Amino acid sequence: MDKDKYYINMGTREISLNHDANNDDFTIYATEEEVKALREVFDEIYNADEESFWRSHVPYNPYHNDQANDEVDLGMKKAFQKIYDLGDEATKHHISEMGVLNE
Repeated sequence: MDKDKYYINMGTREISLNHDANNDDFTIYATEEEVKALREVFDEIYNADEESFWRSHVPYNPYHNDQANDEVDLGMKKAFQKIYDLGDEATKHHISEMGVLNE
């Protein structure tokens, strides 16, 4: 299977074949199936983030006891791991320097 070059923006959770302005936080080489798997992780993060938003309106439920926040954190770690696995050398170096996978 051929792998295409994709640009990843973690802030917007964008996966793009086209390099546009600031969508190149990370660069990966992936098959369509690998991109679908990464998109699914981004979708999980989005859903957990939505739950967290609604929980934030309940003052008696403290942040540190919020399952949705834990799911966002876990999803971000999964996303960074996938990006690291598929990334070019600069991406791998950047993620290593960030220390997000060191736990």
